[in-house]
Amino acid sequence: MRMRITKPADATAAEHPLLNEGVQHVIEALQRLRFGVIQLTVHDGKLMQVDVTERRRFNH
Repeated sequence: MRMRITKPADATAAEHPLLNEGVQHVIEALQRLRFGVIQLTVHDGKLMQVDVTERRRFNH
């Protein structure tokens, strides 16, 4: 699966320092996660929270 991450045309690192931090956190979570869910909480178009739930299954 390919993922394309874009940001608004008017967003720059200087104007939105948390934009890069939030996107970086999501990328790191994607790289670590083998099975699970990454849930993003957005308020007024801004990333507020990232929840990562990892699933582990055990064979009996």
